[in-house]
Amino acid sequence: MDMEPRDRAGREGLVRRLEREEGFENETFTDLELQGLELNQKEFYRCTFERSQFQESQWRQCKFEECTWKGCDLTRARFPQAALRGVRFEGSKLMGIDWSSVSANPELTFEGCVLRYASFVGLSLRKTDVLRCTAQEANFFDLDLTDADFEGTDLTGSNFRGCILTRTDFSLAVGLVLDPSRNRLKDTQVPLSTAVSLAESMGMRVPALGDVAGAPASRGRKKKR
Repeated sequence: MDMEPRDRAGREGLVRRLEREEGFENETFTDLELQGLELNQKEFYRCTFERSQFQESQWRQCKFEECTWKGCDLTRARFPQAALRGVRFEGSKLMGIDWSSVSANPELTFEGCVLRYASFVGLSLRKTDVLRCTAQEANFFDLDLTDADFEGTDLTGSNFRGCILTRTDFSLAVGLVLDPSRNRLKDTQVPLSTAVSLAESMGMRVPALGDVAGAPASRGRKKKR
């Protein structure tokens, strides 16, 4: 069922329905402008939200299962105690969201999203995909990011602290800075630029790749007297 309110009356009717009904299943919400919407204890199962404006909305103790958000603006939205299971965000604007208050063990996928200034604190985000996103100046504190994938994501200015990064894949990420003394690394994949900066921060000098290839030959030469 598509919900496409064409006028003010349709929008107000939808708001009343969202406020009145407790659950929604297999529904598509399209082209809505519901900035500042506040909902409590609603359930959404296999629902899709498309091209909608939900800036500064609040979804307190709501449950989302197998839901998808496409092309939505959720800037500074709040999800206190919300249960997120199998939830995908695609091409959406998620700036300034504090995800720390969601229910434990959320199952999230972000693809092509804007995550600038977001905060993720104290969560288990194992196997979370953050693909081709812009996550500049975001905070990742005290997280379990085991087997997470940050392919193509710009992490410039972002902070990782107290995180478990076992087998986390940053190999195709951009702008990643990691402090190994403040995170738990094991089989963590990082870009070459990050590996070089880590080595240099510990006082090591990393020769240019071209010099590395010729290094064995130079070792075999005798010093001139």
